[in-house]
Amino acid sequence: MAALDEPLTKLVGDRTAKVLADSLKLRTVGDLLHHYPRRYAERGQLTSLDELEIDEHVTVLARIEKVTLIPFRGRKGDRLEVVVTDGRGRLSLVFFNQGWRQKELKPGLQGLFAGKVGVFNRSRQLASPDYQLLDESADSGTAQQFAGRMIPVYPASAQMPSWKLSLAIEMALTTHLDAVGEPLPEALRAERGLLPLPEALELIHRPRNQAELERARDRLRWDEAFVLQVALAQRRAAAHALPAVPRPVRSGGLLDAFDGKLPFTLTDGQQKVGAEIFADLASEHPMHRLLQGEVGSGKTLVALRAMLTVVDAGGQAVLLAPTEVLAQQHHRSIVEMMGELAEGGMLGGSEIGTKVVLLTGSMGVPARRQVLSDMACGNAGIAIGTHALIEDKVQFLDLGLVVVDEQHRFGVEQRDALRAKGGQPPHLLVMTATPIPRTVAMTVFGDLETSVLDQLPAGRSPISSHVVPALEKPNFLARAWERIREEVAKGHQAYVVCPRIGDEPPEQPGKKRRKADDGDQEDLGAADDERRPPLSVVETAELLAKGPLAGLRVEILHGRLAPEAKDDVMRRFSAGQLDVLVATTVIEVGVNVPNATAMVIMDADRFGVSQLHQLRGRVGRGSAPGLCLLVSEMPAGSAARARLEAVAGTLDGFALSRIDLEQRREGDVLGQAQSGVKSSLKVLSVLEDEEVIAEARTAAAALVAADPELTDHQDLRAALAGLLDEDRAAYLDKG
Repeated sequence: MAALDEPLTKLVGDRTAKVLADSLKLRTVGDLLHHYPRRYAERGQLTSLDELEIDEHVTVLARIEKVTLIPFRGRKGDRLEVVVTDGRGRLSLVFFNQGWRQKELKPGLQGLFAGKVGVFNRSRQLASPDYQLLDESADSGTAQQFAGRMIPVYPASAQMPSWKLSLAIEMALTTHLDAVGEPLPEALRAERGLLPLPEALELIHRPRNQAELERARDRLRWDEAFVLQVALAQRRAAAHALPAVPRPVRSGGLLDAFDGKLPFTLTDGQQKVGAEIFADLASEHPMHRLLQGEVGSGKTLVALRAMLTVVDAGGQAVLLAPTEVLAQQHHRSIVEMMGELAEGGMLGGSEIGTKVVLLTGSMGVPARRQVLSDMACGNAGIAIGTHALIEDKVQFLDLGLVVVDEQHRFGVEQRDALRAKGGQPPHLLVMTATPIPRTVAMTVFGDLETSVLDQLPAGRSPISSHVVPALEKPNFLARAWERIREEVAKGHQAYVVCPRIGDEPPEQPGKKRRKADDGDQEDLGAADDERRPPLSVVETAELLAKGPLAGLRVEILHGRLAPEAKDDVMRRFSAGQLDVLVATTVIEVGVNVPNATAMVIMDADRFGVSQLHQLRGRVGRGSAPGLCLLVSEMPAGSAARARLEAVAGTLDGFALSRIDLEQRREGDVLGQAQSGVKSSLKVLSVLEDEEVIAEARTAAAALVAADPELTDHQDLRAALAGLLDEDRAAYLDKG
């Protein structure tokens, strides 16, 4: 019997196998069989062309409406323009110096057309697309192949279009379907009326109707949910078996003194979450908790109280921040909140106080040496820093708690390296200001306990948000700058956010921009040569200072500034010595300037929904109302504008996170970008399949409790290895 781990070279030949591996990461027959169609087309049901996303690689089913050959002016060559339609919208196909295609691309014919959606003269187009005509009159073998049944449209690449993938998958189904095992326990499959896996795989690729397709999806959905939940159940069991030093709350110590200094009362949510964390810290097993909450809900205060509890119990705590700006901000705000309690062993410091130190990569040698000494000998109860905390030379006397701020900004190896610095596994508190729907948290962080802060402290002001259509209504943009001047005239300050720094060297058209140091995202959209470059901090600040914001104190902030310059800018802005800060996303999290009341986000369509929500959270942090203006040139009715309207329409971060996740692949939800490996989810939706996920979690926990090593479930072990390879398993394990 042929094996599913057989290399594709034996099935499709060396050349095609290399293309499949390089462009789609498909290397074995099993990979190919589990490469499911993203959608299905049926004859007479053309693709809705007005829903195509710019820069997306698509395969569309459409009918040719018009074909025109246009000679170039003043030089040799020509351009063949083909207009295809779905009966409502239109899409242009363009071929350069390929006039001979007129003979086969005739009006009235129907076909599959694959390429990357670009823009030319403000209209969508595919440049030099691959295609396969489906009409009988076109003498196409593919037309007969797809006749009378649903046409699978696969996630494809420029080198490997959907119909070529379909041919390879047909070969795999014919020769290897009998090698497919059965990972689901028989009792579970029978109880839920699920298809055998071989039959489900055949029907996902060869459905004759919608009913067959749904039966296949139901089975494959269960496979993915169950295998993932088995992996998480194993990790929960392993984590529970690890020892940790209990860090119980001690009365009369730092925590009590700190609480007594607070000029406000903790919210009910902060008290509830604090109690959950204190109970975990007192356990003999390491805490592994996710703390998520709305922007401004007070997560840092909750984390600080946990760190003070650990210091009271004789241990040390570290707070790992993704950027120097955020680390400096955390250090400054924590020292201010603690006052003399942060000056332990120093002149004027409290007798029960501790030392709060900051460690970043840009520190001078003498200061760095002192901080390292304070951490190693235990003088520093709290250390705050960036990746510099992870270096081998950094040692702690008794590391009891690791707090990771914005965990999605760190690789798993970095978090794991810091946790390894404890004699026994330290407690771990992961914070994120990006709200995560419950089903996502249950799937992605299934081995973490989850705490949610959804109550804003008293005194936080509302934020009003509006979309500014810069091209359609340029007077709206002019009004935006007037609003900034009005806020400054009231004594307030403002941010202007741009997606790019602007001092980088010129790049070749069509190249993606890199991610800058210190967390800046230079270009969150594609650098398509049909689309103007994203606006930059450097250029925008200069134009504003000379134009609509002339006379105001305008300064820039981005990740490539020298550390001292960044800190100086933030200090002056916090002190009210600057009116307008033009910045990149380096201000996205943690920056707290209560006097800043307005924000203008340029090219807002180039940012994700959750990122816009985080940026918006930088204003309205004081008693005055906040204003956020989302500037975009994308046309009304486009998906990009719809995203911006959604952000402007609600302040509910959990609702926005659902919108954000619905527009991203599940692989991104599960950390594909961090782990660097394929997603294990192809059919399961963590947003829509809540019931399946919950049932699979219960069934997986029962199975792992009865058979921790899966000794009696060999096919399940194989599926676990296939869907969650070593890198993926390590990602979940290190969390």
